[in-house]
Amino acid sequence: MQILLDSHALWWFIEGSAKLPKETFNIIKASKNNTYISIAAIWEIAIKLSINKLTFDGGIEHFIEIVEDNGFSLLGISTDHIKKVVELPFIHRDPFDRIIVAQSMVDNMSIMTVDENIKKYDVNVIW
Repeated sequence: MQILLDSHALWWFIEGSAKLPKETFNIIKASKNNTYISIAAIWEIAIKLSINKLTFDGGIEHFIEIVEDNGFSLLGISTDHIKKVVELPFIHRDPFDRIIVAQSMVDNMSIMTVDENIKKYDVNVIW
């Protein structure tokens, strides 16, 4: 299975937060699954770190190292992803979530999220 983590799922995974159910954590860690992180999720977290909405020892550099150490694949933003964003109904106002939805559609991935607005799109959601 190909899984694309939403920003909060990534953050909670890296932090080891109890907000991420054990079953969900195990899905992320399962070697049979290919887990992807959108560069948009990293960008969103970087912004939140820069405005002190989030804090992380070692800053964004250390956060990215941990993402890479966990074997996650980074998913860039392509022109196909941008074209898909234009086609999306305007259900979600968050540009980071909209690109993640577009990426999951274009690349046929399931999104791991608890975001109710993402669940309104025609995408496969885990969690």
